Amino acid sequence: MVKHTLYKKGVTIVEVLISLAIFVVVMVAISTFLVSIYSNNRTVSGSFQTAQEAQVILKTMITELRQSATAANGAYPIAVAGTSTVTFFSDVNNDGSTDEVTYSLIGTTLYRAVISPTGSPLSYVASNQSTSSILTDVRNSSSTPVFQYFDQNYTGTSSPLSLPVNIPVVRLVKISLLLDVLINQAPAVRTYTAQVSLRDLKTNL
Repeated sequence: MVKHTLYKKGVTIVEVLISLAIFVVVMVAISTFLVSIYSNNRTVSGSFQTAQEAQVILKTMITELRQSATAANGAYPIAVAGTSTVTFFSDVNNDGSTDEVTYSLIGTTLYRAVISPTGSPLSYVASNQSTSSILTDVRNSSSTPVFQYFDQNYTGTSSPLSLPVNIPVVRLVKISLLLDVLINQAPAVRTYTAQVSLRDLKTNL
């Protein structure tokens, strides 16, 4: 009589290694997926926030430029008209005196500086300047100026005044901000523009 012996086989090392490899692959895939979702959400959120900030800042700039007026010391309403910097006088503090306001793009950051007039007679002292960073991730370059200036003949398609700008003929300022939260990554660069006629200098615009 032949006896058949049954051998109970356990889990082999090879099977353990294969299972472990599959587990690792699955975990890596899940981790990559979660990181991708987080990154996309962060990008979209950052882009949306930046867009909101840009719109608020443009609105503020338009309001202040529209109300530009003769300085407290008698200086012309616009002091500097550059492609990345504009300096003008406007009562931004609502205290009855025109403040010196400067918006300037340095690198990829837009700054706002304000000097309130002091002394007798009133003057604008640089040491009293208050400067703040108001917007980052600005991608304007020499070929995409932040500020452009137009005279009273502006029709909507006219070319901007050539540099150096003849400040007394400026009647309208166009502002363009190119924003990119994550450079070389989606979403692409977005452009936000606005234009404002200078109220106290307005003629036919």
